[in-house]
Amino acid sequence: MMTAIFVFIKTELGYAEVYSTSGQHDLLAKFNLPRDADIGTFVTKQVQTRPHVRDTFTVITFSPFLPKGG
Repeated sequence: MMTAIFVFIKTELGYAEVYSTSGQHDLLAKFNLPRDADIGTFVTKQVQTRPHVRDTFTVITFSPFLPKGG
């Protein structure tokens, strides 16, 4: 089972590319991570360390409609 997270990304001027957004952030990226993945470690080590990334804001998704007990 995977967890979807969305990460808003601010970049250095001139480095935002595909699917740029308007507003406070330059990009919106979706990542599917294993349920047991450490989201904070993933974002700080795999996203924030990319060249020209200045800031991130992470939104974690969940499904309130999954059946209980299985």
